[in-house]
Amino acid sequence: MDTEHITILSYGHFERDFLESIAECVVHEYKYPVIIEERHVDLTGFYDPSRKQYDANKLLKKIDEIRGSESLKTIGIFRVDLFIPILTYIYGQAFLNGRAAIASLFRLNNERYGMQMDEKLLLERFKKEVIHELGHTFGLKHCHIPGCVMNSSTYVEDIDQKGLELCAKCKPVRFNT
Repeated sequence: MDTEHITILSYGHFERDFLESIAECVVHEYKYPVIIEERHVDLTGFYDPSRKQYDANKLLKKIDEIRGSESLKTIGIFRVDLFIPILTYIYGQAFLNGRAAIASLFRLNNERYGMQMDEKLLLERFKKEVIHELGHTFGLKHCHIPGCVMNSSTYVEDIDQKGLELCAKCKPVRFNT
């Protein structure tokens, strides 16, 4: 592809409709075309047996190494439990002003919290996380305006409280066209 685009690298099984819905949301918010690629990686080297989780910093570096040079931004999406050393778990990670991000579905489903499965809510949560992490790659920091997708999310309830879009303060001119 000869135009700048955002690449979604899918690791693990994701339904095609699910991926396309995520891609549509990214196009809507960032105004770049999106390419979806299914990939495979041996996650053994990223697993920390003492935590029973996957090292997000190492996974992010891997995505940054393998991203296509023609891709403006690349986000790897996973189904594994992510951590960084200073936090118990995270939903995603990105290089601020960088070209790579990751997000995981692992802690976003209702069943994990003893509630009834809700596929629609799961998709909405994941869209927010993907938009949020890509926002960091575009240089956006955490926002304190209620409803902005760039609000920090410590708990899944925090994700539910924010919207799918960048607020007027966070939305750069490039994305308003």
